[in-house]
Amino acid sequence: MRYRVKHSTTYEYTTTISQCYNEAKILPRSTVYQDCLDVEIIVLPNPNDMRERLDFFGNRSLYFAIQYPHKELTVSVESYADVHPGAFNSALKFKDGWEAAIAKLNTFNHQNDVEAFQFTLESSHILLSRALQDYAYKSFYKNRPLISAVLDLNQRIFTEFAFDPEFTTISTPIAEVLKHKKGVCQDFAHLAIGCIRSIGLAAKYVSGYIETKPPPGKEKLIGTDASHAWFSVYVPEIGWVDFDPTNNQVPDGQHITVAWGRDYSDIPPLKGVIYGGGDHKLTVSVDVSKVENT
Repeated sequence: MRYRVKHSTTYEYTTTISQCYNEAKILPRSTVYQDCLDVEIIVLPNPNDMRERLDFFGNRSLYFAIQYPHKELTVSVESYADVHPGAFNSALKFKDGWEAAIAKLNTFNHQNDVEAFQFTLESSHILLSRALQDYAYKSFYKNRPLISAVLDLNQRIFTEFAFDPEFTTISTPIAEVLKHKKGVCQDFAHLAIGCIRSIGLAAKYVSGYIETKPPPGKEKLIGTDASHAWFSVYVPEIGWVDFDPTNNQVPDGQHITVAWGRDYSDIPPLKGVIYGGGDHKLTVSVDVSKVENT
């Protein structure tokens, strides 16, 4: 399936910015199951310097600097990507229990095992705890097949937690999310990753987009889609498999991947340093649509 993604971010400042230096991770990356096609980037006002690089995790990272006074910043990206069915069917070939997956991961028999091991550790937004472990063990009982256990955890988060954009911010600890059973997609991804890492498995945070569909009989509103987040679990001998706890889905051709890392702090859509500016107003618009392959 081919998708077009339009992502626009605007900062309006109450006083003049003398200069700013920014990094954006809003360019879809190519993967085994995704081909990134054309990308158009517009930054206003025009940057003095703009360049793209790959970060430590292989994500596309856009750097730009504006070194003259301005009171508004807009970053707009229009990108196209072909998304193919993912690794879930291949992962079903791994019939062993989750304990065996940990043992194989820890043998480092494959280079992928070595690279995956960093995703078993604590990170800025994911502090491991006994509470997370206890919650995980309700799905990861003895000798349960790995994929079955992750599917169950994915479904439990979807069923037991309420989507509440007013309850959390990016700095809300996952301990609070677990306690109050509320949050948004990034919280649910962090929670699932914390549970999985707490028992010794590897899981990473994935950012991207998913098309939202209007109610029957209603037209889709332009700009109402949003950035999305989910998680991926490492399956020895197979690779990474994605799961979406916000929607209780296994991404299989409808999720557009932008970046991945240990948690949100590795891949925020836009971050930077400004000089001046006072308060600001932030406006984000995202639109995801299917297009015909040509």
